[in-house]
Amino acid sequence: MKGPYKVKVNNSSEFDLDQDQVNEFNMVKVNKSLFHILDQNKGLEAELIHKDFDARLYTIRVNSNTYKVKIDNPLDLLIKELGFSIGSTKKLNAIKAPMPGIIIGIEVKEGDQIKEGDTLLILEAMKMENGIISSKDATVKSILVKNGDTVEKNKLLIELE
Repeated sequence: MKGPYKVKVNNSSEFDLDQDQVNEFNMVKVNKSLFHILDQNKGLEAELIHKDFDARLYTIRVNSNTYKVKIDNPLDLLIKELGFSIGSTKKLNAIKAPMPGIIIGIEVKEGDQIKEGDTLLILEAMKMENGIISSKDATVKSILVKNGDTVEKNKLLIELE
């Protein structure tokens, strides 16, 4: 998903990042929860302590400091701007279009085992590419759209089981 992203650290510092800044971020995944980051020619180790995908809240330890990081992606920002909220329906097995748009990429196929946070498909809306991601570990039961399809808000896109 292309930026802008709004990042809040420890409920105090707030940053706006665009896609170029995200692309320039130099990070390598060492294992499931450990990352090596290069910042201004200095290497740092960051450990993912906890993640709450639904709230987009992460607890990260860098050296001996712990940070709570909240990340809002462009879709989150748009939903907030329109006055809506993201509810508990995200845990349902029906993945629906959050807004009208065009399907420009399908990242999974029927029968795939997916993990929480995996990108399922890409929906282009209002000249922005929006990654539709899984809020849970599941199996792709059926895909009801194909590349190039125009979809309306709330159209069923993918069924999970």
